[in-house]
Amino acid sequence: MTAAAAAPNPAAVLPLLALAAFATGCGMRLLDPLLPVVAADLGVSVAEATVVIAAFTLPYGFCQILLGPLGDRLGKLRVMVAGLLLYGIAMAGCALAASLGHLVGLRAVTGALGGAIVPLAMAWIGDNVPYAERQATLGRFLTGMVMAQLLTGPLAGIAGQAFGWRAVFLLVGAQAALTALAIVATLRARLWRAEPAGGGSGLARYIALLQRPAGRRLLGVAFVNGALLWGGALPFIGSFLIQGFHLEQWHAGLVVAGFGIGSFVYTRIARTLLLRFGEARVMFAGGLLLAAGIAAIGVAPRWEMVAALQAMLGLAFFMFHGALQARSTELMPEARATSVSAFVMALFLGQAFGAILFGALMARVGYGGAFVAGGCAMAALAVTTRMVLAGR
Repeated sequence: MTAAAAAPNPAAVLPLLALAAFATGCGMRLLDPLLPVVAADLGVSVAEATVVIAAFTLPYGFCQILLGPLGDRLGKLRVMVAGLLLYGIAMAGCALAASLGHLVGLRAVTGALGGAIVPLAMAWIGDNVPYAERQATLGRFLTGMVMAQLLTGPLAGIAGQAFGWRAVFLLVGAQAALTALAIVATLRARLWRAEPAGGGSGLARYIALLQRPAGRRLLGVAFVNGALLWGGALPFIGSFLIQGFHLEQWHAGLVVAGFGIGSFVYTRIARTLLLRFGEARVMFAGGLLLAAGIAAIGVAPRWEMVAALQAMLGLAFFMFHGALQARSTELMPEARATSVSAFVMALFLGQAFGAILFGALMARVGYGGAFVAGGCAMAALAVTTRMVLAGR
């Protein structure tokens, strides 16, 4: 059997990889509606319980420095499947937490293991899908993450109310573990076929990536993107709806869920958009739409306007961010897992910086001024990205 014949078929594996991304997204978002219940059960305040959210995201971002080179050396799918299986076990273990400290520790483990799933799956797609088809394929893969954003809050709230918050962790853990076993059963011996490994140590690969002008530019854009969107404007829309328009939490959550609808639409039309307009134009248009939408939220007179903008923001976000993701898989083809992990790490570092910056700005000029400033900054990022990544 030739190496080509032995290679896993991306079309056959992609739905399972999307389920793996769904498990990761659930891990990130399942506590959003459950924090008051968790806090009451563990005998702490809601403010104290919020540490369990950072306990997941920080290890997820910082462990990329190890996971990328590990995937390049041992095989991207192998490390991803092992991480997914252990992630499921650790997620189920969270249900046994007897104190806040125990839960924080277990959430840190799940975050570290969860960091092996989406970046390594993206790198594997980069190895097996031609670049012309890659962004559309990545969009279909990220359907799992998008559906997690859309469904996790409501489903976790319903399951938590019916069976308790511990049952939610058990359900997500079971879904992750079963998905890992399904990938193993689907690929069988092909999972263990040899993959070309990048040369040098992990540190050497990161140095090599930073020595490339294209690598420095993309990581810089990813950092600013993370600051403006992941940590800046988008996470504050819910609190703006609650404090600015006095919506209840469930109502604000339902409005923000419209973002997932736009994201899902993108996964269905990405191929058509890219074939008709090209990657650079789609990315630039997405950046400008994001800028306009974020600024419009800042001047919205009613919450219905904010709701109407959510689907557009979801579509625009993936038009812009999807191109950056595809580029990250091509930065260092000989060590794709390292380059994608570096991209993810830059996003998470930017997210941490952006949350602090946006919060400080909001304290000085209010929600409206902060969103308008964020929209202007996003427009500048769209123009800059067009220039530095599209060769203009």
